[in-house]
Amino acid sequence: MQDRTQELAEKPIGRLLWIYALPAVVSQIISSVYNLCDRIFIGQGVGDLAIAGLAITMPIMNIVHAFGSLVGAGSSARISIVLGRKDYRWAEKILGNSMLLTFFFGALFVPATYIFMDPILDAFGASPDTIAYAREYMLIVMPGMFLTTLTFNLTGLIRATGYPTKAMLILSGGAVLNIALDPLFIFVFDWGIAGAAWATTISMAISSFFSIAHFISPKSFIRFKAHCWEPKLYIFRNITVIGISPFLMNLCGAGVIAILNKQLIVYGGDLAVGAVGIVNSYSNIMLLMILGICQGMQPIAGYNYGAGHQHQLKDIYILTVKVCCMVGLLAAILGVFFPQYILKLFGPSDEMLQIGIVVSHFLLIMYPVIGYTITNSQFFMAIDKPWISIVTSLSRQLIFLLPMLYLVPKLFIHIDYVSLFHIVPDAAFQNPNGLYGVYASCTISDLMGGVLAFILMLTQRKVFQPGYHAPERRPRKEVGPRESDTRDA
Repeated sequence: MQDRTQELAEKPIGRLLWIYALPAVVSQIISSVYNLCDRIFIGQGVGDLAIAGLAITMPIMNIVHAFGSLVGAGSSARISIVLGRKDYRWAEKILGNSMLLTFFFGALFVPATYIFMDPILDAFGASPDTIAYAREYMLIVMPGMFLTTLTFNLTGLIRATGYPTKAMLILSGGAVLNIALDPLFIFVFDWGIAGAAWATTISMAISSFFSIAHFISPKSFIRFKAHCWEPKLYIFRNITVIGISPFLMNLCGAGVIAILNKQLIVYGGDLAVGAVGIVNSYSNIMLLMILGICQGMQPIAGYNYGAGHQHQLKDIYILTVKVCCMVGLLAAILGVFFPQYILKLFGPSDEMLQIGIVVSHFLLIMYPVIGYTITNSQFFMAIDKPWISIVTSLSRQLIFLLPMLYLVPKLFIHIDYVSLFHIVPDAAFQNPNGLYGVYASCTISDLMGGVLAFILMLTQRKVFQPGYHAPERRPRKEVGPRESDTRDA
């Protein structure tokens, strides 16, 4: 089959980013519909406590996605680099071994979640009023979460091997089906929050089927062959070393969200948790747009890094930074100046809407900086610099946000910020000043994370210098013929 990735070395960088990023952005936005539709329809059909219960499940799903990103992001980055070296057989081995890892992790986290469901929900901030909703949703959606990790892993590989539009269509098809099933199950069948869970699970099952079918088809450039299913420890290592950055980011994100929810409960209560949940629904859409642009950048950066094309590598980095920061600026403008129009989509009560408006101001003002930070993290992951990517990605959540969630609210307790942000009714919370401190913790950590990302980029400028070569990542005894070595094992 023809090498579908050859264009990554031949076409102009701007056109390549458009070709690869647009389908990735569309995929990310449409894929966000899975959770977004659940929240909208649950808010309209069930109520505020159900929204809060669904918000409690988000850290658990982030942990599941963390294992998916460990495999998916790592295998996509590695396969782009080796395709830049024209090593097709090695690329096929990465494909097969990534599937083995996906099934291994799925066999671990799905049963564990069922066994420890209630303690997990309690740890992530469930209250007696919300735990029933969260439990009902999770009991149904967990198999769908495994299918989600499988689908996102395979569609990332589909994109990296030269089929960005096909990856978009697979994810979009599942999302459209989810949109159709949500109102049917929630309103017509009157299944409540369980209907949203069934809609998500069925939709992702169909998407996973088409993802697997792509790599079975003889028309695919890289596909399943007998030799690719042989476990290789060095491939497992290479995948996980790169994938450890998004894995830790999602894992720490789940832990930080759990702590954030706990602090919101302490200073605000269930409505404060629900308000952050609906703001995060909008925030996640903009975040996924930025991640989609970066996903479009990664095959281009990885391929040119592997091929030793430093000039193209620098061009794609600079262009991606500009585009992601512009998207972040748009997110901030909409979220800060027009939050009420966005939040009303979720059917909140008037009280929750008032809370959500203030939350939007704090959580979205730094989105241009977030766009820059994420671009740097994703770029270093694409060029096999995992530890720089890890520090960059964890800085916002673990290094800065975690301690600030405890320190800043205590500082705000002694300042009358309620007089400044008078939109929120004081009587709604146990301690409104401390609640503003929880929100401000996110704003400050985003700013500091951007500063650290800039400093780390300055330390890695050598990757753009002519003559810099990407290191090999496999045993010396297996380094041999590449372009000609495409036969089946």
